Amino acid sequence: MRSLDRAALEAIRFRAVEQVLAGQRQSDVAAAVGVAREVVAKWVMMYRHGGFDALRATKAPGAEPKLRPRQLATLRNIIATKNPLQLKFPFALWTRSIVRDLIKQRWNVTLGLTTVGALLKRLGFSAQKPMARAFEQDPERVKHWLKHEFPKIRLLAKSQRATIFFGDESGVRSDHHSGRTWALKGKTPIVERTGQRVGCNMISAVAARGLMRFMVVKGRVTTKVFIEFLKRLIRNASRPVFLIVDGHPTHRAVATREYVESTQGRLRLFFLPPYSPELNPDELVWRHVKTHTVGRQSIQNREHLIATVGSSMRSLQRTPHKIRACFNSPTTRYAA
Repeated sequence: MRSLDRAALEAIRFRAVEQVLAGQRQSDVAAAVGVAREVVAKWVMMYRHGGFDALRATKAPGAEPKLRPRQLATLRNIIATKNPLQLKFPFALWTRSIVRDLIKQRWNVTLGLTTVGALLKRLGFSAQKPMARAFEQDPERVKHWLKHEFPKIRLLAKSQRATIFFGDESGVRSDHHSGRTWALKGKTPIVERTGQRVGCNMISAVAARGLMRFMVVKGRVTTKVFIEFLKRLIRNASRPVFLIVDGHPTHRAVATREYVESTQGRLRLFFLPPYSPELNPDELVWRHVKTHTVGRQSIQNREHLIATVGSSMRSLQRTPHKIRACFNSPTTRYAA
């Protein structure tokens, strides 16, 4: 009997009960079917209480869960609200192996990695690339910026009919790469590029209306270079420009402050909270250039790198909807 599938067992139960109902003795039916008389008696009792539906095959209950509902709720709360480092684990990322170790540590239950992955999905988690954030960041200062400082800047810009730009600098190197390519299994593809580590720097500023200004620099972004960018930023501006940047020394330099004052209100500088690049929409411009352009090209030399970066920036400048999209991420939506 144990070797039969559920459908066959169901048919045997039906036939046995039908024979008893037809007048045969339960012991004779049990002997013919190959089970104890008590089993046939149980089937007959099930039929009398629920008819033939009570005799139908049911899905196997499966193994009893190793973690109870309350334990699962605790596990979900821990992963959602804590960093593994807070629990004395060696890494800051919730990997399947760390979750497995946590379960073993807390409830002495051993699970395989595949089971842990399925469990995490059932609890509403998914594998994601985390955003980096400096531990030096002051959360209270960020909250103050979002609730008080930026709204004041926005009101002032509205009263003066000024355009708010967010600016930033970034560097890119020839050995930066991103993306994947299809290739035969076991044969890792090779992309040939220059072995020289050449690079360049970029400055840009974006506005929520879809405007972008940029400058590609061969050398370092010094105070002199930054001031040159500021001159270009306001050269043909019909409105005052409010530029929001981070606290880089070139932005706070005496020469920078003197130049801003010399514009007589045509340009004003404001500063983001320290260690808060995620609040700057212009950061997403650099991610686009590095990930979708330079990182997918076979850079030959410095001139090719500069030309590639310039072409990418000009293409981005001609697509205002992509610039506006930089203001749609969860951390930059406040500035839209």
